[in-house]
Amino acid sequence: MVTDYAEIAKDVAALGAPPNLADYQALRADWNWDDIIAELDLPGGSYNLAHECIDRHANGDRGDKIAMIYEATDGEVTNYTFKDMQREANKWANAITDLGIEKADRVFFFTDRIPELYFAIFGTLKRGAIIAPLFSAFGPEAVMERIRRAEGVMVVTTPNLLSKIDAIRDDLPSLEHVVVIGHRQGVEAGEGNLDYMEMTEGASEEFENEQTGSEDWSVMHFTSGTTGLPKGAAHVHNAVIGHYATGKHVIDLHEDDIYWCTADPGWVTGTSYHMFAPWSNGVTNLVYEGGFGAGRWYEAIQRHNVTVWYTAPTAIRMLMKAGVDSARQRDLSSLRYVMSVGEPLNPEGVLWGQDAFDLPIHDNWWQTETGAIMIANYPSVPIRPGSMGLPFPGIEPAIIDDQFNEITEPDQEGQLALKPGWPSMFRTYWNDQDRYDSRFQGGWYLTGDRAKRDADGYYWFVGRDDDVINTAGHLVGPFEVESVLIEHEAVAEAGVIGKPDPVAMEIVKAFVSLKEGYEQTPQLRRELMGHARQRLGPGVAPREIDFLDSLPKTRSGKIMRRLLKARELGLPEGDTSTLEDD
Repeated sequence: MVTDYAEIAKDVAALGAPPNLADYQALRADWNWDDIIAELDLPGGSYNLAHECIDRHANGDRGDKIAMIYEATDGEVTNYTFKDMQREANKWANAITDLGIEKADRVFFFTDRIPELYFAIFGTLKRGAIIAPLFSAFGPEAVMERIRRAEGVMVVTTPNLLSKIDAIRDDLPSLEHVVVIGHRQGVEAGEGNLDYMEMTEGASEEFENEQTGSEDWSVMHFTSGTTGLPKGAAHVHNAVIGHYATGKHVIDLHEDDIYWCTADPGWVTGTSYHMFAPWSNGVTNLVYEGGFGAGRWYEAIQRHNVTVWYTAPTAIRMLMKAGVDSARQRDLSSLRYVMSVGEPLNPEGVLWGQDAFDLPIHDNWWQTETGAIMIANYPSVPIRPGSMGLPFPGIEPAIIDDQFNEITEPDQEGQLALKPGWPSMFRTYWNDQDRYDSRFQGGWYLTGDRAKRDADGYYWFVGRDDDVINTAGHLVGPFEVESVLIEHEAVAEAGVIGKPDPVAMEIVKAFVSLKEGYEQTPQLRRELMGHARQRLGPGVAPREIDFLDSLPKTRSGKIMRRLLKARELGLPEGDTSTLEDD
């Protein structure tokens, strides 16, 4: 393993433009969020993500600059300027205003990665409504739960996903409008639905944005927990300060960059760093509709001269499987900076980038709740392969003990906590204030992650405090999966864990006990897996299912997932004093 960390940093700093963050320690010492606010444009003192990301560029010197390079699955490429983006967003804003969509209404997006998604998201923000993106691979059950919990009034979708909405529409009393972007596939919207093209075709290209304040809600992302159903983490327009600042100093965006973030728009990385960070910095953004493939991805980088690339450890591990030669066969010399997020990137992944791209891969850490990057490896700072990196200026993390006291000695494991108050911090869990309050104790925001800090201030991830499953960078709550399995007529009990996997980090594995009269057969296992995939989608459903006569439970009846995992992996079972008697 390479241990000359300074040499790694030197190589990166020598490529392309000098880093925006040239002196980490100096900037951290002098940091003031007001200095960042002064770089933005706040008309009348109002904060609006759409204005900061689109309007201020469209109305200024970047109006004719390409904002979006869109490459469709068939390879067709279309460019959109900031003025184009503004016009299309304004048309959508006018269309939904005419429909009666009001400030703070929840509008869900369940679509493929197509231009209309981005136009509609920013048009919705202009109207002052709250956007709620959904992962396009979700099954109908997962979609229904999120729309129902947030009382969504509209969902925007595409023809290939419409059947999932049709299956749940009668169970969503708050849902007033289903909008279908059918023209992309040459299909009509269908009876009872609204057609995106018809809505926007005659709409005005001028729109006066709703006066949204810094604390008005803008985005709702659902994140899974170990107990209960998905939680709607609500963010505010003020979060753009964090998006812009981290886009400038962590993503290191420069005026002439071509930026590509591979995250799906349905996840928080797909909004914060696929939309808000690049466009608030006025940067040209590649939107690639095609799926994963090492060759396809490398060709996209070569074809569009991508300079800054933000992806996930799961994708990096899959690229590693394709081999260094696959990368070396393409001209990827345009790249100057590569980053990763979603789960810890192992040291081999960091250093593999050096072999494949002549660039180490910079890992960073943040959460749905934090809204923006909190800890990172920076272009101008030596990388510690395998570490989360150093705190972003203005962010105050700590390692704390169970009494919320800070652990100051280096290399001591504890809970990773943050001092509250940064701009992009979530403001509530939708209709669940008690759960929100529980995340703030002893003067800290409790991240639920365990970590260490070394003598030089670098943070190192240890693991989750709870048993949320991190599969390919997507957090899956066991309860949600268990609930769907138990719906099946054969299942009496279900317990779900994350099982280590070399590519996805973890896969979802389920243990079920059957009702009397049902046999443990391969056919039933396949049936259960199909049921879960249909209801939850392939990204959330179990990849493995084992049958057990009974599941380990506490005397109060709670299934002990910890014990299931220990037995699966051959680990010590720990304290079993609360285990139900056999």
